Amino acid sequence: MKKVTMFVWNHFTNDARVNRECTALSEKYDVNLIAIDDPKDASVKPYEEINPHFHVTRVRRYPLVITCYQQDKNRFLITVGAVSTVISAAFLYINWMLLIYFASAMLMAAMMIKIRKFRKSFVNGAVILRMIKEGYRQNADIYHSNDLNTLPQGIVCSKLRLKPRKLIYDSHEVQSSRTGYDPKKIKRIERFLLNFVDEMMVENHTRAQHNEDIYGFYPRTLYNYSELYNIDDKPKVDLHAQLGLPQDEKILLYQGGLQQGRGLELLIEAMPQIKEGTLVFLGAGKLEKKLKELAAASPAKDRIKFIPKVHFKELPSYTREAYLGFQVLQNICFNHYSASSNKLFEYIMAHVPVVSCSFPEVKKVVEGEQVGLAVDSHSATEIAGAVNTLLKDPALRNRLSENCKTAKLKYNWDVEQQKLYDTYTAVENKEVGWLSTDQTRFTKDGEVIV
Repeated sequence: MKKVTMFVWNHFTNDARVNRECTALSEKYDVNLIAIDDPKDASVKPYEEINPHFHVTRVRRYPLVITCYQQDKNRFLITVGAVSTVISAAFLYINWMLLIYFASAMLMAAMMIKIRKFRKSFVNGAVILRMIKEGYRQNADIYHSNDLNTLPQGIVCSKLRLKPRKLIYDSHEVQSSRTGYDPKKIKRIERFLLNFVDEMMVENHTRAQHNEDIYGFYPRTLYNYSELYNIDDKPKVDLHAQLGLPQDEKILLYQGGLQQGRGLELLIEAMPQIKEGTLVFLGAGKLEKKLKELAAASPAKDRIKFIPKVHFKELPSYTREAYLGFQVLQNICFNHYSASSNKLFEYIMAHVPVVSCSFPEVKKVVEGEQVGLAVDSHSATEIAGAVNTLLKDPALRNRLSENCKTAKLKYNWDVEQQKLYDTYTAVENKEVGWLSTDQTRFTKDGEVIV
């Protein structure tokens, strides 16, 4: 079997999309995924075998000096201080220039540890180098980079060789229009790096068209659909008992990262207008503290609950407990506007109707398949109105739930994964040269990508 090395910039503990891709590819290739270790979680192993043809290697996150500092700051500082004093005295006795060099090195080390921006750049740079080292060692036939932050690793490992290898760029986000990113800078970087890519995949046709508008070519699409399963076969979780709720209480669920631009503050704002039910946030993220503060100050605070994130394999057992699910992204960047995020399809797979945003990719599914209500996701009043409609009309809610059973046969990974195989077949059949920049490999014929 040919070998595939894939890169991902996370711990690979909750990345359902990458897990699906690697598992599918492992039916035809030997797949090695390079991820990042999590020193704070002992259950995350440096090496893991998912199946006989799918293995995960996690490179070390932090240099040893930072790991020691994080584990016991006082002991680390005392030890370093004592050793530095002895070494400084020795250098001063031998040659004062050695002392200056040593002091400069210690200053750089202190900056690396104490100054967050400097430490982050140093740590990330070291992780990239470790990924490249491991990627080179694996000597794969095809390299696969997930998102822009692993594309340099893929380029170095695949192209900086006497015999270049194939490279696939799998962009899960619109890199040139995301929150917290400099659009002009990212666009310049991505445009340059794309010269070394053999095939590119994006999440949907809206994003593919955007890519053509800014870069001049139409990449392949690979939608982030959930795997197909029977929700009744999933283990049951008594979420009501876990939250201390009556069994007939309606759970209004948001599952996913607690991040900016996902309308989570508006869900809390809408709760006093929602006639019944308990809002449940299932996940973790940077907004968690703020959301809990908003919830505590809400008149509906007793009807807002938080649950820590769970492993993606356990998630369906929680999703099935919901009366409805939320997917109310905000139009704060094109990345959000163009999304067709996996949580929508996770709700559908669990037969849970959705209250969603009305952005093109989401609305097409929600209204086209009649699996929920699409609203102005910037309006707490509209969100509350849609929820109340489903609360007061159980027949409508049940009809939407039944429609999910049909929709999931269309929007699922078992169907979509053929596009992944087609991309790999195209890459294998393509000639590759030293740092090939042939952009004619990307063409569009209507909805058919060749």
